[in-house]
Parts: sequence; structure tokens; C-alpha cells
Amino acid sequence: MTLPTCSYSTTIRVMLDDPKAVGRVATAVGDAGGEVTALDMVEPGRKDVVVDLTCNAIDADHAQALVKMIDSLPGVKVRSASDRTLLLHLGGKLAVAPKVPLKTRDDLSMAYTPGVARVCMAIANDPSVAHNLTIKRNTVAVVSDGSAVLGLGNIGPLAAMPVMEGKAILFKRFADVDAWPICLATQDTDEIVRTVQAIAPGFGAINLEDIAAPRCFEVEDRLKELLDIPVFHDDQHGTSVVVLAALTNALKVVNKSLKNVRIAIVGAGAAGVAIAKLLLAQGSGDIVVVDRKGIVSADRDDLDPSKMWLAKNTNSASLRGGLKEATQGADVLIGVSGPNIVAGEDLARMASDSIVFALANPDPEVDVATARRYAAVVATGRSDEPNQINNVLAFPGIFRGALDSGAKSITSEMELAASQAIASVITEDELTADYIIPSVFNPQVVPAVANAVKEAASTGK
Repeated sequence: MTLPTCSYSTTIRVMLDDPKAVGRVATAVGDAGGEVTALDMVEPGRKDVVVDLTCNAIDADHAQALVKMIDSLPGVKVRSASDRTLLLHLGGKLAVAPKVPLKTRDDLSMAYTPGVARVCMAIANDPSVAHNLTIKRNTVAVVSDGSAVLGLGNIGPLAAMPVMEGKAILFKRFADVDAWPICLATQDTDEIVRTVQAIAPGFGAINLEDIAAPRCFEVEDRLKELLDIPVFHDDQHGTSVVVLAALTNALKVVNKSLKNVRIAIVGAGAAGVAIAKLLLAQGSGDIVVVDRKGIVSADRDDLDPSKMWLAKNTNSASLRGGLKEATQGADVLIGVSGPNIVAGEDLARMASDSIVFALANPDPEVDVATARRYAAVVATGRSDEPNQINNVLAFPGIFRGALDSGAKSITSEMELAASQAIASVITEDELTADYIIPSVFNPQVVPAVANAVKEAASTGK
């Protein structure tokens, strides 16, 4: 059952003809499937009172229905309703702040002209010092063409901005990395590559975000060849790093090993391909990938280059068919596709003590309650369920480590090190079926990941 969430939180200002009506309103909200989270007195009175009622809803339509329902109650009048999520984004979520004072003539002369000319010439004479003398050492470009934003699809660069802003503040909050949203008004591969190449001098690394497959693979590969700074497509590699970390601990819970289990991956887009590659690099012995047309196999004639790679490197048993055949006897199911495409009977075909990661967000591939009836360990992408697979566990620490080490690229060895660092944050005593992955707010995560990445970079891996 879908529960109310703060993503659809509304503050409703209401006038009541009787102070005792507050309880009646709160009860009505609960009966209508909402959740009251705050109640503030605005204008107290002996008779009429005005209160701000904050409540969570299931979705936007439900939030509007709650407002109308409250307004229809006897003795209650809605004055206004404010969407708290939209208000949080008012004016954007980022700002630029100076790191040096500008209080005197000397401050101005050193920060800008004429003193800044000396810094410019130092960089002109030795470009490598730009890493220390500019923001380049701590700045990441979050680049998107808006073609695959969350589960919303191809909504374009302008509508992608709130997500990229959000990514930037996560960089700052968790790893003190200064990141900036760069949303491009093109979905042409050549233009994307050339534009990112042109702006790269101002950044220490590039985070590609929400670019649709298969274009995302070519964009990343070409930029890695062209640039001497890390290029990282988070939808691929951030997801795969956290999935491997969670799977490492989940397998401990069920006492199975990665090389001996059969893994079914549902979804052959950017995340599915990257997960398969990282699991194989870690030693996985048996992976089957399923897309909309069935199991990805070498006999299909509709495969793009990324799926052709999957066909050559997975499905060692040469299975044919679809989800039914892929889940038969599988130990692990990893969903990175869409909502409600896996049924209970699919999970019933899996091996005993199975593991299910249903990561489509906000609605997973299978109902969570159904998954728990069949699987020993269940993880989702949702924050209101145990075991949230969240890229925030990976990318802040990975970029922190890459920037601090001066790495020119992020390698699969660095990604494997990051995965193991995330998994190791949970001790053997803490590990349970409902706690296989740490919270994004665990202060140990980013330092552990950053240090692991720096170590892997320093050893040339």
C-alpha cells in the first residue's frame, strides 16, 4: 500500500469556528489517508481560530483532495494551501558564496585586478597549477540533457534543472564538493561531447546525469578519451557501486557467495549494464539480464552495442525466454526497470533464501510486502523502506577521493574499492536482513569511500 510522504506535503491555513474542531479536522485527514505532521496556531481566539495544518499526502491529486475535503467540513474554511516541496525550490537551491573577504582596497586588488593577473600568468606558464590556484580542485559539473530524468523520461533540460540542483547540494552536504548544474539544450551526442569538452577547463571532474541509454554510453566513453579529468555517469556507476555494496552484505545474511549464485537483472539500460559489468568484475559467475523483449541473448537481432556486450558476457547457460525463465532458480533479482512488472509467482520460482532488490523509484518492480513473503532480504530505492539503495552513498565519496588524489579517471578498481568501503561500514554485529546498507546520513560513509578511492588511485588501480 502506498503511504503518505513528505514529497507531497501541504501546509493548509484554515479558520475554525470552534477551537475544538482542530481534533475533528486532524481525524478527518487521517480517515482520508493523509498524515498530519504539524499543527501551528496562527490567530488564537475565543471563538474563531486560524491554524496552519501541515499534512502529507500520497500524490498530488491526493493532496488536492485533502484540501477540498477539509474545506467541506462544517465550521471549517480553508484560507490557503501551500505545496511545501515547491516552496523549498523557490528561487532554486543553490547560491554562490565568496571564500575570501572583500572588505578593503587591498582585498580587491589581490582578489581581482591588478593582483589576479599574476595568478593568470602563473597558470599560463604552468597549467598544472590551476588545480591549486582556482576552484577547479573542488568543482564538479553536473551535466544532463534532460533525456532520462528520474522516472519522468525525456522532459528536457529546463525541467531537469531541479534534479541537477539537488545533485549539486548533495555533493556539498555530504562531501563539501562544489558542484554546478549544467543542463544542455541538445540531445545530439556530438554536441554534448563538444560542449562538455569546451567547459571542462573550469571543472575538476564531470558528473553525467540523466542521459538516456544508449547515448549515455557513447558520451561517457568519448569524454573519457578526450579529457584529463574524471568523467563519471552516476546513473551507471553510482548505482552499480551501491548495489554491489548491498549485495555483498545481503549474501552474508543468507550465507551465499557471489561466484556461486545466479543473478537475474531486470532492465538493460544504463544501470543494468553497469551493474552487470561491476558484478562480473567482482567475480560473479552467473548473470542473466532481461529487457522488455526478454532475456538478452546472442541470437537476438535487435541488440545495440551495450546489449551486445551483455549477450557476449552474461547468460552462460544460454537461456531463452523472459522473466519466468530468468527467475527460475535464481538466487538474486535486481530490478532497475519500471514499476509493477514482477509478480509474486516470479519470486516463488526463485531459490530458497533469495534476495530481491526492486529499485524502480518511486514505485518498485514488485510490491514490497509481496517481495517479503518470498525473499529473505529485500531492498528498494525508497527512503520509507529498510535497505534503501541510494546513489548518495557512493558519488560524494567517489568524487571527493578522485579530486583529492588528482586522479585523471575513475576506474573499475576504484569503484570496487568504493563498494567494499560502503559495505564495511556495517559491522558483523549490526548486519541483519533489514540492515544491509548504511544510511546516507551515516558520517562514516563518505570518509570511508573517499579514502578507499584515494588508495586505489595511489596504487595505480
